[in-house]
Amino acid sequence: MPRALISGTGLIGTSIALGLQDLGWETLGWDPNPEALDRAARTGAIEPVDSLESVSLGPDDLLVLAAPPSAVRSTLRELETTALVIDVASVKAPIIEVARTQRFVGTHPMAGREVTGPDAARPGLFRGATWVVVPDEADESDVLVVESIVDDLGARPIRMGAVEHDAAVARISHLPQIIAAVLLDGANEVPGAMDLAAGSFRDLTRVAASDPAIWMDILTVNRREVVDAVEALRARLAALTVSDDDLDATLTQARRLRSSLGPELAVVRVALEDRPGEMASVGHALAECGADLRDLQLRHAPYGGGGILTLSVKAGEESVLRSALAAEGLSAVVPSVEAD
Repeated sequence: MPRALISGTGLIGTSIALGLQDLGWETLGWDPNPEALDRAARTGAIEPVDSLESVSLGPDDLLVLAAPPSAVRSTLRELETTALVIDVASVKAPIIEVARTQRFVGTHPMAGREVTGPDAARPGLFRGATWVVVPDEADESDVLVVESIVDDLGARPIRMGAVEHDAAVARISHLPQIIAAVLLDGANEVPGAMDLAAGSFRDLTRVAASDPAIWMDILTVNRREVVDAVEALRARLAALTVSDDDLDATLTQARRLRSSLGPELAVVRVALEDRPGEMASVGHALAECGADLRDLQLRHAPYGGGGILTLSVKAGEESVLRSALAAEGLSAVVPSVEAD
């Protein structure tokens, strides 16, 4: 039975443990936070150990460092083991710098949730996700082993250099985190603005619900790339305020680029009443019509019960879904503009 020791039993570490466990691995776990370790043990994901040093790991074992970047760097500076070591931090170059004498492969699963902690962990968290594997300074045979494990967990391994990775995530992950915080701060300064916040604003700021302490660590370690991303955004915003032509071109290109991120979807919004069985009726409608549901979002009515349930389905299936909803006595509402 293969064996893995998970150092860091938060959302990602515990999800990896659950996924490996489903594959027949023996999964041990350690966390500097006793509460997090105990909660992960209660999920059945890991057998808790007293410390990293208390476990004798051999060359056939896997050590997963599922901690913030600064903690991973600190561990790698002191670590002595013959086991294959990987990390899952969202910054790579500063970690690779201190791991060159280790049997180490840097990785970064592009998966997560807006909630954290072992209680939110799922064995299928990585299914269909991209998982970056960094070959820099690593032995090719170790890289191949890591790619095989990633594939077994249901993710799609892609190779990327550490510097390239850090520049990319600064723009598609780290910068959005800052933008979400700034948007909320700005809206909060205008009386009544937060009461008007609807779909697009909630979507743009969803990641602001993440743990600030974790993000401070990430943004600090990747500071250089984050600063470059912020300055590039500042320049783009300044240019858009000068020229209407530039603004129009940017909006047009953004629409095209956004559609390339996934399959074309159609949106059906359903008005839900504040009464038992509404969601069950929606589920029955989806089962009856066979529509390919890709996403859903429930926006509660700010005053009173009920709300609007937004269902995203494969383009072309919206009509059959509306008919199935109507058969359940549910009312589909006319979609509002995208900027609501």
